[in-house]
Amino acid sequence: MKKIRARAFWITIFAILCLKAFSQQSGESFVREYRIGPKDLLEITVFERPELNQTVRVSEDGSITLPLLGKVRIGGLIKEDVEKKLTVLLEEKYLQKARVIIFIREYQSQLVSVIGAVAKPGMYELIGPTTLLQMISKAGGLTDRAPATLYIIRRSPAGGQSRIDVDLDDLVHNGNQDLNVPLQADDILNIPMDQIINVFVLGEVRNPGALQAWQSKKINILQAVAQAGGLTDSAAKTRVTITRKDKRTGRPLKIKVNLKDVIKGRKLPVELQEGDVVYVPVSLF
Repeated sequence: MKKIRARAFWITIFAILCLKAFSQQSGESFVREYRIGPKDLLEITVFERPELNQTVRVSEDGSITLPLLGKVRIGGLIKEDVEKKLTVLLEEKYLQKARVIIFIREYQSQLVSVIGAVAKPGMYELIGPTTLLQMISKAGGLTDRAPATLYIIRRSPAGGQSRIDVDLDDLVHNGNQDLNVPLQADDILNIPMDQIINVFVLGEVRNPGALQAWQSKKINILQAVAQAGGLTDSAAKTRVTITRKDKRTGRPLKIKVNLKDVIKGRKLPVELQEGDVVYVPVSLF
C-alpha cells in the first residue's frame, strides 16, 4: 500500500509541474479559436448601453436570445465572429455605432468527466490543450486507491466509443510521455477504485493465515506463499490445492497445483482471486 500511495503522490507532483508548464500563450490561443457551442455561458457587454448587457447560456440549437435582437444563432462561431455579428445586427437596426465584447464564462460544450480514485471527481472544462496528467491535477490528484491502469473513454465521430488504457507506472516512473494522452471534449477519464482482496494460505507455511493485496496488482500463488513466510521443510509441494468459490454456481472448486513445477518454471503460477484458500499439505515421506 505504501508503494501505491507513493505512486499517487508522484503522479500528482508530476501533473502539477506539467500544469505549471502549460503556457499562458496556448490558453489565450484556445480562447481565440474556441467555437462556441450548446450550454456555454456568455457574458455580453455592449459599451455605453448597459441595459443591453446580458449573461446568457447558449441553447441546444446553438442560439442565444437578446434584448432588441431576439434569437441569434451563434453556434460554431469563434468569439471574435460572434462579437462582429452582434455588432452588425445592432448597427443595422438600433445603434449608430456599437461595440460588443464577449467573455466566455463557462465552456460547457468542452467538458471532460473525471470519475473514480481522484480527490475531486466531477466535470471539468477543457480550456486549451490539456493532457491526462494536467486533468488529474485539476481533479486534485490521485487517491491511495488509484489502480495501476486507468481508462479514457472517448466518443468516435460515428457515435460509438473507444477505450484507451493507460499504465500509470509506465507513464510516471518510466516517463513514457506517449501515454500522457491529450484529452478531447466529452472524454471520460475513468480511474476505478482499486479493491483489496483477501486470500488465505494454510497448512505447511511458516505464517499461515489471511493476506491482503490490491486487486489491480494481482497476487499469484507463489507470491502468496512467500508472503506467508515460505514453505516449511515438511511441505508437500506437489499436492497444493486452491479452493475457490465458483462465481456461477456458488459451489467450491478445487484447483490442484504442483508448486514444485511452478518454482522450477515448468508451469505458470496461478493468479489468486478474492476468497481463495491455498492449502499446503504435509509431506507423507
